[in-house]
Amino acid sequence: MNIHFFKYQGTGNDFVIMDNRDGHYDALTEAQIKLLCDRRFGVGGDGLMMLNVQEGYDFAMQYYNSDGRPGSMCGNGGRCLTAFAWKMGIRKDHIRFIASDGPHEATMEGDNWVNLLMKNVDSVEADPAFFYLNTGSPHYVQYVAQLGDFDVYEKGRSIRYNERFKAVGTNVNFVEPLADSNGIFVRTYERGVEDETYSCGTGVTAAALTFAGPEARHYEVPVQTLGGNLVVKFNKTGPQTYDHIWLCGPASLVFEGDIVI
Repeated sequence: MNIHFFKYQGTGNDFVIMDNRDGHYDALTEAQIKLLCDRRFGVGGDGLMMLNVQEGYDFAMQYYNSDGRPGSMCGNGGRCLTAFAWKMGIRKDHIRFIASDGPHEATMEGDNWVNLLMKNVDSVEADPAFFYLNTGSPHYVQYVAQLGDFDVYEKGRSIRYNERFKAVGTNVNFVEPLADSNGIFVRTYERGVEDETYSCGTGVTAAALTFAGPEARHYEVPVQTLGGNLVVKFNKTGPQTYDHIWLCGPASLVFEGDIVI
C-alpha cells in the first residue's frame, strides 16, 4: 500500500497524519501503524492521526498511539490535526470536530497557532503527594524540584506500571513552578509511547489546572516543555471544577511524503 502522509509537530510532540476522508486508510492494521510511527524503520512519531468525516462536525479525529493501538484524547494531536484540516481547506472561524472524548472546538491564529477547547474537568483527586485527573486522557501530576535533572523515564514508568495503574495505564507528569514567571515547567511520561515525550497537551492541561490558586476565577498559565511553550487558559468554578479550558500553542507542518508498506 502506498501512503501519502504529513508529519506535524506541536511543541515537539510529533505525529504522522493522513487525510482519510475517503476511507482509503481504514484497513491499516495495528502493526502497520506501529511501523509508520517507528523512528528507525518508518516515518517516526509519537502517534498517528487520521482526518475522518463525521456528520454534524467539520471532521473527526482518529488517534493511535505509537504502539499502533487506538488512544485516548491527545491535546497536541488535536491542535496539529486542526492545523492540518486548515491546510486541507477546512477554514472557519470556529472549527468543530469530534474525538474519542467527545466534541471539541478550535480556532486558528495565522497558519500555525491553534487554540483548542478541551473537555470540562469536574473532579480532581488531590493526594498530599500527587494529583490525579482526566483531561481527555488520565493524568498523574506530581510536583518536584530540579525537574531539569529529574529521571522522568524511570520515575514515570514506575508509576505508570504500579499496582494501581498498570492494567489501564496513566500518563505521568512532573511539574516545577518557574521562579521567574507565573508559570510551570512540565515533563511527561506518556503511556502508549512508553517514554518521555517533548510535550503532552492533555498533560500540560492537567498540570496547569492543579497549579491554579484557591480562588474561583479565570487563569492563564504559561507552560514550558522540552519542545516549546504553551498557554493554558481556563475558569476555575469550584474547589475541583474547571470549564472553558483552552490549550493554546503552535502546530506546524514538518514535511510530507509517500511511503510504501
